[in-house]
Amino acid sequence: MTGIVVLGSTNMDLVAYVAKPPKRGETVTGREFATVPGGKGANQAVAAARAGGDVTMIGAVGADEFGALLRHTLEASGVDTDLLRTADGPSGTAHIVVDDDGGNSIVVVPGANGTVTALAPGDEAVIAAADLLLLQLELPLGSVLDGALAGRRHGVRTVLTPSPVQPLPPELFAAVDLLVPNEHEAAALTGAADPYEAAAALLRSVPEVVITLGSAGCLHAARDTAPVTVPAPRVTAVDTTAAGDTFVGTLAVALGEGRPVEQALAWACAAAALSVQRPGASTSMPYRPEIDSAS
Repeated sequence: MTGIVVLGSTNMDLVAYVAKPPKRGETVTGREFATVPGGKGANQAVAAARAGGDVTMIGAVGADEFGALLRHTLEASGVDTDLLRTADGPSGTAHIVVDDDGGNSIVVVPGANGTVTALAPGDEAVIAAADLLLLQLELPLGSVLDGALAGRRHGVRTVLTPSPVQPLPPELFAAVDLLVPNEHEAAALTGAADPYEAAAALLRSVPEVVITLGSAGCLHAARDTAPVTVPAPRVTAVDTTAAGDTFVGTLAVALGEGRPVEQALAWACAAAALSVQRPGASTSMPYRPEIDSAS
């Protein structure tokens, strides 16, 4: 099994489903509300575990009911939570509005995630033993950098999802092996709206990039190969929340298994396409037999 460590966030997603999202100053009536375990780190961990990875989660939950449920959700998907801390105060929350086209807007309140400012004793040893390290930007940037540098010291392939997008220090880029932004994040990081131009700009900072393109699939670019676009299956989206995290977690498993890049990307696109046909974040993520059947 592919050994994967996820250093990242855990949030309880508070999801409102509406026909159209409200404009500034507007109140709309929703048709449904759901409380769903999520967080970009936890989502990627669950996705990787369901895809067949041996996954360990590093992060923090709060000393509240949400924290207990977040931990239980990870464990129920087979994720090792021994390094998931319990911090005083509330767990992180994400306040999500999902419209009838499957689009979403999200406000994240860090809660316990904000206490993860550095690696704790034992974290680096677990990272050193992994095949891949998955990082995102919902933890304080210092801990993300600590994790990336630990991965680099021990030769662990490090994958960064730059979300929520923000300016990144050169030393973080230098410790990342694979950057996986969506097309909007890639544009924000580079100033280039065209994904091919954005990929070329990002390759000046990292050796390999995958830009996710929503229903159009993804674009892969590396310094030593020509860029290639891998299409996504055509499906009707119900809820796109965590589609990118499903993609990244599944891709990590495929890369750890040594699959050729295009085959790994197609497998990850199939997993993401399955996830958008279901509501919720972690609840929407497919298991390996489903992904195999769809790819």
